[in-house]
Amino acid sequence: MAAFAGIDHVTFTVTDLDRSQAFYTAVLGFTPVLDFGHGRVCLHKGTGFTIGLLRPPGASGQPFSELTTGLDHLGLAASSREELLVWERRLREHGVPHSPVQDMPLGHHLNFRDPDGIALELYAPAEHYAAALRELRSREVSDEELLALAAQLVGGESVVAPPARR
Repeated sequence: MAAFAGIDHVTFTVTDLDRSQAFYTAVLGFTPVLDFGHGRVCLHKGTGFTIGLLRPPGASGQPFSELTTGLDHLGLAASSREELLVWERRLREHGVPHSPVQDMPLGHHLNFRDPDGIALELYAPAEHYAAALRELRSREVSDEELLALAAQLVGGESVVAPPARR
């Protein structure tokens, strides 16, 4: 079976390339590396993750809405709840409206939006979830074992039924 190795990049259609580039570089620490006129590429040196910013000719310029089919939000990884508190201060310093750090059963998150209203989230898994993810990355896990682990973490009522065997 073919598999992908992870997430490489995301590209957002934006209304103002300069404003968006300024946001992603100043607030999130990306470095602009390419300029194609109607598009820019910014790289995060610490992770290698790339964000493309695109302003296609003839674009409508409508604000982002997670209620339109497509993207709901982009989740960015944080290492801990404490790191989210540092991010909360950074967002405040840059005048970026944001939620408080929210504690959920599987982890902690901090929500905010870019200049076009694109929903972004910084997420740090709770320790028990981080341990489960490390285990999943360390060895082959059957579908049944994965579903049992999910039920253990969040309760059985939310876990999907295993696929039928032929």
